Amino acid sequence: MNGIVLFDGECNFCDQSVQFIIKRDPQGYFSFASLQSEVGQDLLKKYEIPADTDSFVLIEDGRAYTKSSAGLRVCKHLKGAWKALRLFAIVPKFVRDAAYEIFAKNRYKWFGKKDSCMLPSKDIRKRFL
Repeated sequence: MNGIVLFDGECNFCDQSVQFIIKRDPQGYFSFASLQSEVGQDLLKKYEIPADTDSFVLIEDGRAYTKSSAGLRVCKHLKGAWKALRLFAIVPKFVRDAAYEIFAKNRYKWFGKKDSCMLPSKDIRKRFL
């Protein structure tokens, strides 16, 4: 089974992150759903993640990963040198997640917020759940 990325559909940075992943995932390993969508909310429930979470979430191999762990696992599947970022997995999770939390708390201030989720182009729409 392929990975499913749940993202904040209102966050400009998150939208750009999804575009970044799509560009470096030519095999289409990842599917996407916004946290705000019905599919996203159903997956959060299924994997017992609080419905009000605003973390990046990766569902892979029957498990849900959040925050820095999700990001590092995504890098493992990307084309190019991005795979090397997996080396940061040696940094203790509490340190990685603390840095993630600082970034996450400021992402709207730094990158802005949308009123609605992006509409994917026709050629990548099939990757959105």
